[in-house]
Amino acid sequence: MLNSFSNLTGSSVIATDGSVGHVNAAFFDDHSWTIRYIVVDARSWLSGREVLISPYSVKQPLGSGRKIAVMLSKEQVKSSPDIDTHQPITRQHELEYMRHYSYPDYWNGGELWGMGAYPFLPPVQPSSAEIAAANVERQRIIQAGDRNLRSSEALVGYEIQASDESIGHVEDFVFDDESWSIRYLVVDTRNWWPGGKKVLVATRWIDRIDWVTQSLTVKLTRKEVKNSPDYHEALPIARDYEKRLHDAYHRQGYWE
Repeated sequence: MLNSFSNLTGSSVIATDGSVGHVNAAFFDDHSWTIRYIVVDARSWLSGREVLISPYSVKQPLGSGRKIAVMLSKEQVKSSPDIDTHQPITRQHELEYMRHYSYPDYWNGGELWGMGAYPFLPPVQPSSAEIAAANVERQRIIQAGDRNLRSSEALVGYEIQASDESIGHVEDFVFDDESWSIRYLVVDTRNWWPGGKKVLVATRWIDRIDWVTQSLTVKLTRKEVKNSPDYHEALPIARDYEKRLHDAYHRQGYWE
């Protein structure tokens, strides 16, 4: 099911023994365009802290309600690594987080979530040889100092440059709430098109993100954008709408 991140924002996160807080942002992988963590404001009971919750913890189906159930206790959340959510998340931070919850590394295995397309925990524990190999890989990553996660809050407002001028700015994200893959950016076109509309631009059509100039580049034209179907937040995104959207941009669907 496709869901917008604005629907998720403000949702209560419920642990097995009570409320943790509410969602106010997400961290995503800007290579595979996948939400890796939601940022939860837990300051009502953890003084001054925001915490990260991985999709590995979230109970499915996510649904469209204002409550997100997680398979964690409040004590597990309280004792999780204290990570500065106002900075990009480094791979070293992630390794500390993964160790705390005994989660597998999603970046190994070749698929969106390591060995699978969805954030499901493996049914069996790794062997001693697999653990040793994972520890070697952890040390390599720490020494390399990799950084690849970005905040959803940072990307909102970024200008989107088409092949023949700007087409607007990022307002929201649309993601698959089972795989947590970000399928589309919601673009507000009204800063160049008076009385214009909101449209969807697939993340697969993005050529480049410039974090310095706060802009994204796509191979689209203003004419294509004008001819694309309107996006309405209140309406569910059906496959028929997605087909019309891809046809307007002369692009093949990700489902094909």
